[in-house]
Amino acid sequence: MIFRQRNGGGNLNWQIWGCTRCVGADNPSSRMKSTTLTPDLFQQHREVTRRYFMQLGATGAAAVSGRALFADAAPDAKLIAEVTADLEYLTVAEEFGTVERGNPLPYKLPLAKRLEVGLERKTWKLDVMADPKSNAQLGNPMSRAAGNALDFPMLMKLAEKHAVKFLKVISCLNMSKPLGMGLWEGVPLRTVLWLTQPKANVRRVFFFGHHNEDPKQMFRGSLPIGRVLEDPPGNLPVILCYKLNGQWLSGKRGGPVRMIIPETYGFKNVKWLKTVMLTNEPFANDTYAGGNNDVDTWMKSMARFIYLPRREKAGVPVAVTGMAQVGVGGVKKVQVAVLQRGQEWPANDPYLTKAPWRDAQLLPAPTNWGGELPGGKLPAGVSNFTDAGQPKQWPQRYTLSHWATLLKDLKPGDYTVYCRTIDNKGIAQPLPRPFKKSGRNAILKEELTVEK
Repeated sequence: MIFRQRNGGGNLNWQIWGCTRCVGADNPSSRMKSTTLTPDLFQQHREVTRRYFMQLGATGAAAVSGRALFADAAPDAKLIAEVTADLEYLTVAEEFGTVERGNPLPYKLPLAKRLEVGLERKTWKLDVMADPKSNAQLGNPMSRAAGNALDFPMLMKLAEKHAVKFLKVISCLNMSKPLGMGLWEGVPLRTVLWLTQPKANVRRVFFFGHHNEDPKQMFRGSLPIGRVLEDPPGNLPVILCYKLNGQWLSGKRGGPVRMIIPETYGFKNVKWLKTVMLTNEPFANDTYAGGNNDVDTWMKSMARFIYLPRREKAGVPVAVTGMAQVGVGGVKKVQVAVLQRGQEWPANDPYLTKAPWRDAQLLPAPTNWGGELPGGKLPAGVSNFTDAGQPKQWPQRYTLSHWATLLKDLKPGDYTVYCRTIDNKGIAQPLPRPFKKSGRNAILKEELTVEK
């Protein structure tokens, strides 16, 4: 059974993938903007966590019965069978959240104009050349001007031998929600770079997309050449991406071709790719650097609440659910802590390391991957998966993972509930990199009142 809610999640009385407050930030009392998941991500989370609670038996059923998130849950055999059916995990392409710039937006240009400027597969071309402001040396630069730019048929020919597929979440550096989980396919950028025969004086790769021939609209990204040519241990390659969830990349999603860099936040994954330049410049030229952002940061691990009721009766177990973004350090566990509201905390422990943390349950990988893949099955050849389509480990870095727990035996009173991740080295969020502008990962908190 496919579970999808196209209109869901907008009028509920609790936060979805967002939070009223955060701790461990520069201003611990600052309010975070209330945000919502995309409908697909919300519905996927709803089903997988409901399945978890129903499997707990009577206690779990009591926790979810009558709640907004689980309003149709009931302990009968038919519904239990239904909620234990496979759930979708990947976000349908059209349901991805969108952060974009351009006036006009490139994919909204008339078809004739898109064909003219190379924003359709049949006319797309990519310049791969030396930075004219640098002394980088290439034996075979590829450009429109020289008549030998990389085109889409050439890219597909390379894909026959070199195509790579992997899972990756797209999230923004400074935003408090993910934009979507995707299965991305493309050709490693290094495969194309070697066609240009780089010889000397190459320290960095600059890249940018279509910008309506207006320099003020150009959105630039960059990487050290070493990251492009060689993957760090356990990492996947930087790719020229042309498919999302097995379908051609649409213009709205950055097609015909965009950059996808597994370990990065969304801003690095430049859309509507038109130009790649090899340069001897030692510094990044990313557009995002102008906003005081860390443009070389790796994705961080962090936990977020999806569901926590504002009020509950004493004696009723409180269902709490969320998602974890799995960063470079991985996620070994998610933890939840409950403190009396207003309880003073030592100023020398800003990250609540001595709070009464308890482990939540990380939920297993789905068997229906969704994303409108045929039969909900992953195709062959997905990185970090077996030939049978099973994940070699879970959760996987640079993806999302669901979590859930029950809070029991809370006495009447007002509480603050916190959540955090613990990475594979045992380091608790927001460490080891707690600073703003390198990825939002402050510990999130929500409020709960238990009534008599």
